[in-house]
Amino acid sequence: MTDRPPATWPPTPRGYFAIGAERMSKSLNLGNLMRSAHGFGASFTSTVGATYRALEAFADTSKSQLHLPHYNWPTLDDMALPNGCKLVGIELVDRAVDLPSFRHPLRAAYVLGPEQGSLSDEMLARCEHVVRIPTKFCINVAMAGAIVMYDRVRTLARFPDRPVGESAPQQAASRKNRG
Repeated sequence: MTDRPPATWPPTPRGYFAIGAERMSKSLNLGNLMRSAHGFGASFTSTVGATYRALEAFADTSKSQLHLPHYNWPTLDDMALPNGCKLVGIELVDRAVDLPSFRHPLRAAYVLGPEQGSLSDEMLARCEHVVRIPTKFCINVAMAGAIVMYDRVRTLARFPDRPVGESAPQQAASRKNRG
């Protein structure tokens, strides 16, 4: 018997999500964000007012644009999300909810600010929720996106409960004992 994960791995979270950034200027950050989005099962990626196109995102080694749509909206007025999709800003602002306390919407589009700046006031006004990652200072855009996507998958997918003490969940431990 092997420890290979079942064919349904990883567990699929309910709902759908997308992730993007406003006014990005570094193609490596977009490429990393797109690759992570693909890995975490995003429905699409996007940019608003980016200085380049997704095809220039060379760090996207999974070639996510072959597997999920990417939207390059020139302005915030051009941004069009699906009906019922809630815009969630990721930003270090006073009104933001700490990510560990945030309940992710079933249908969400997450948006991060540019590398050397914050989400615009116009974008923040359009967000239904604003969330902050509890760090002492701003972190890399692609890393912040990966943390938010991990938190979403962790809270909305069906994983076994964490054990009370240090160890693997009982289900994984019993699987090892059989093999």
